[in-house]
Parts: sequence; C-alpha cells; structure tokens
Amino acid sequence: MRRLLEKFALDLILWSLSALAAFWLRLEYPPRYSVALVAYVLVGLPVKATLIWAFGLHRQSWKKVGVRDLYILAQAVGLGMIILSAIAFFIYPQKSIPRSIPLIEGGVALLLLGGIRLAARLLNERGLAGKTSGNQARRVLIIGAGEAGTMLAREMLRHPEAGLVPVGFLDDDPSKKHRRFVGIPVLGDIETLPRSVRKIGADEVLIAIPSAPGHVVRKVVDLARNAGVSHRIVPGIYEILSGRVSISQIREVDVVDLLRRDPVRLNIEEIAGYLENRVVLITGAGGSIGSEIVRQVARFRPERVILLGRGENSLYQIEREIERTWPELAWRTVVGDVRDKAKMDYVFSLFRPRVVFHAAAHKHVPMMELNPDEAVFNNVGGTKNLVELALAYDVERFVNISTDKAVNPTSVMGASKRVAEYLVQWAAQRAKEGQVFVSVRFGNVLGSRGSVIPLFKEQIRLGGPVTVTDPRMTRYFMTIPEAAQLVLQAGGLGNNGSVYVLDMGKPVKIEDLARGLIRLSGLEPDTDIRIVYTGIRPGEKLYEELLTAEEGTEMSEHEQIFIAKTDALDEDTLNSLLGELFRAANLRDPKAIRAAFSRLIPTYTPASQG
Repeated sequence: MRRLLEKFALDLILWSLSALAAFWLRLEYPPRYSVALVAYVLVGLPVKATLIWAFGLHRQSWKKVGVRDLYILAQAVGLGMIILSAIAFFIYPQKSIPRSIPLIEGGVALLLLGGIRLAARLLNERGLAGKTSGNQARRVLIIGAGEAGTMLAREMLRHPEAGLVPVGFLDDDPSKKHRRFVGIPVLGDIETLPRSVRKIGADEVLIAIPSAPGHVVRKVVDLARNAGVSHRIVPGIYEILSGRVSISQIREVDVVDLLRRDPVRLNIEEIAGYLENRVVLITGAGGSIGSEIVRQVARFRPERVILLGRGENSLYQIEREIERTWPELAWRTVVGDVRDKAKMDYVFSLFRPRVVFHAAAHKHVPMMELNPDEAVFNNVGGTKNLVELALAYDVERFVNISTDKAVNPTSVMGASKRVAEYLVQWAAQRAKEGQVFVSVRFGNVLGSRGSVIPLFKEQIRLGGPVTVTDPRMTRYFMTIPEAAQLVLQAGGLGNNGSVYVLDMGKPVKIEDLARGLIRLSGLEPDTDIRIVYTGIRPGEKLYEELLTAEEGTEMSEHEQIFIAKTDALDEDTLNSLLGELFRAANLRDPKAIRAAFSRLIPTYTPASQG
C-alpha cells in the first residue's frame, strides 16, 4: 500500500509540475500570470488526483509497462486536458488563461509520466541483464519477423533472465529486408540461414511462424542442422488460438511440425450458432480426440460440458486442464460406458444435452482383430444406444467420429465404424425437425494414443530399432487440434445424415516419418538407429482410403470438408443384420462376427478369418 501511495503522489506531483512548465513555455512566466498559475494548479489538483485514482495509474507496474499502459495514461491525461480547458474557459475567464495552456500541459504530462515509467522499465531490464550476464545467454536467430516473431523478441528483451538474446530475424518477405523490428535487424531470407548464423554468432534458431507449412519447417530444420546450431519452434496456429505467444511456449521441433498444412479456416459464427448456451455431451472425453474436442468446445461458451468416459485417469487429466485453462466453464464428469444403455439413459435424462460428440470407440486395429466381440459391443452397440437416446431426448446435433478405416474395410475395427455410420444415417432418417445426425471421417491423428508417433519416439529413446511394417505403407495424417476443429465445423454444416470426409492432404510414407523423427532426435537413420521392417499386421492395409470408389464426394460449404455419397441400409435389412451381428458377438464367435459384417458391408474383405 505504501508503494502505491508513493507512486500516486509522484504522478500527482509530476502532473502538477506540467502546469508550471506549460505556463513557462507559453508565457515565459510573466508576473501578471502568477495568480492565474496558482489558481490553475490548485483547481487542477483534485481533478488530477481523481483521474489518477479512477484510471488506476498508480497501480501500473512501471517495471513492465507496455503499450496498453501508455494508452490508458494517454486517456487519463486527455480527459484531464478537456476538463481543465473547460475550467480555464468558463470559471476563470477574467484571468485570461490562454486556451493553449491545458494542451501544452497535457503534452508535458505525457512526457513526464510516460518517461518515468519507461525509465523504470529500462532500469529494471538493465538490472536483470546484469544479473544474468554471467549465465552466457544464448544468441537467438528468429525465423519470421511477423507478429509472433516480434512478440517473442520483446519477451526475450523484457525477460533477460530466460537467458535468450534475439540478435536477428530472417524472413522471406522482401518488404522486410534490411528493416528493424524492436531494434533487431532482418538479415535476409531463410536461404541465408547458414551465412547469417556465422555472421552474428547465433547459438540457436527459433522458428516463429505459427502458420508455416511443413515444407518450410523442414527447410529450416535442414538448414539449421547443416549450420550446426540447435533449433526450436513456437506452437502451430492450432495450439495458440488465443494469438498470444510467450517464451514458455517455445519447444523442440516435433515431427508434427514437419507435416504442418495450411491452417484451417473456421466459420466461427456457424460453430457458435449450435454450441453457445447449449449443454454439450462428449463421449470418450478423456481420449486424444475427445479431450481436444473439449478444448475446442470450451471456446464457444457452452452452457455446460459433460465429460463422459470409462478411464478415470484420463478424465482426471482433462478435469485439471479445464480448471487451469477455463475456470469459468461449467462442466461435469461422468464415469460410464456407452455400452450401458441404462447409465446412458440416466445421463441424458439428468443433463438433457443438446449437442453430442461421440468419440468413444475401440480403435486399435490388431487388438480388435483378436477381440472382435468387443468392437461390436463398443463401436456398434455403444453408437446404437447413443443415437436412440439422442432421438428420444431431442438432441439437436449428433456428431459421430468415424475413420478412413471404415472405407472398404479389411479390419474388424473399420467394419464396426462403418456400421456405426449406418446407425447414424438410420437415426437421421427418423430425426425430428431441427435434429441433425452426421458422421465425420478422417485418417490418422498425429500423437494420438496408440498412434505410430509415440511408438517411434519410445523406440528411439531405447536406442532402436525403429519398426516399420512395410516400406511402401502410407497413411493420411492430421494433427489432433486440426481434426477437432474440422469436426466442430462439420457439425455446424447441418446436412442431416451426411458422412463428411475431411481433407487429409497428401498421404505420408510411414518410413519417411520414422526417418524424420530419428533426425529430429539428433541421430542418423541406419547409422545410429536401425529401421527394421516387420510386415503388415492383421487387418492393416498398405494404403488407406478416405472414400470408396463407388461413393465419390460432393463439395460442402467448407473448402476442407467433403460429403461422401453413401448408401444407407433400409430399416428392416439393418435390423435383421444387426441382430445376426450381436448374436455372433454374444457367442464370442470371430468367424460368425466377420460373416455378419460381410453381409452388412458388401465391400468388407476380412484380412483374417480366425
């Protein structure tokens, strides 16, 4: 409190001295204006004191003052200038105070009050720099002189205790060449990286272009490796939706960065239209996709989010994240199994969700080949329970998370997800006005549980070998946040019964992915870490498909979302074949289960028969 009072008194004194300076500059302070000066200063004291208190100028942190603080200071001084001009003109006309006095005083006050704040910040930063000068701060070359890059440079200058000193920018924009941003020069384009590293003695390269596509990241990584300097990166645009970038977000370059694509352009109004002030139920909320859907939904101010899942540990993790990141969000965790219809009925009756994202599923292909009954009960039976309850409880939007493995399936997992799509289409045919049931189909998600990336990282950590099933194997990949955002967007398109297909870009060879990860670890493939080919596992394909040849696609309203031309089964056929499927699952008969899937899905070609 004492510190605040001292700052309050200093602001008031400096502002009052500005009046004396204004009289001197305007009138050279002739004696006949002495009474007017005293009156002007005395009348201005309560006005200035009130404005300092009202605008909280004394509460500003001078050591970390920024543009917003100076803007608030300018607002306070500007309002004071208007009030004092009125007082000088209407109350003391006989004193003939020149009208320019309040204007001059305002300018001087801005210089004095702003100057003392900037001086305090500079002294603080110099003091911190002195404390850390012995720590051998790393000289950083920043790739990208845009908003993210300049923001990070300011953060480094403001926090020298982090041990990072920005010494230059590289940017391919020719208009930025030879310019300075926050006092730091743009040395050239990205191609000049090795020469620039040598010229300025950089210790580290920092990629600060959140929207940079994968080929740009790969280029910088290769150039940095050739120059013999370490390289790090700021998160991609999907990870920093708030637009804020800080030193704490700098991390090592990951394989996800090497596969970046152009950012998803979302129609925010369309998504907000069906999520705002709605109760949203997310099944599989503790999983990789489910938890990311929770994060994305939280941005759109839902009335409440219901987190449904079986794994208490994963649910606990997303709970903690919600408490930390979205303290204002209303939410409730439900431990339950989508196969338990009585429990699901209780959940729907208690919370009355208006929007459902169904992400709960068994997805491990080889494991479901060995346990086909569980794929039926969970992926098919769980979806059946949810769509029936969604119809009964007037859910407005039901979005089922599907997979590219549902196309011409060769695995039990893929077949079970194709039948789940049938069930969603069946529900769409029975939907009331205002109800929409859709499925969203996409490929592999980088970094999700059970995906190839965590496996490769673990194998590299253990010294190898890295196992690749087949050198020809390719997969479509998408980041978790990108997939979740497009799922939300697809839910807003509102074409009842549609199976949406996300634009997955170009397929990636699994072998290339493995080699890239090994190099990112600072090692060389086949030299430091062996790559071993193990052969295709049961249920796997060499090449995944996003559509059947018979289906084709239509354009949707969104450039990265397509509509598959699918045929739904009639109700009698579906019910009859589902009955066969569930009877086979209850008998735990793998052959009968696969036979039932074959009758349900004409394009199903089981890879294993056991």
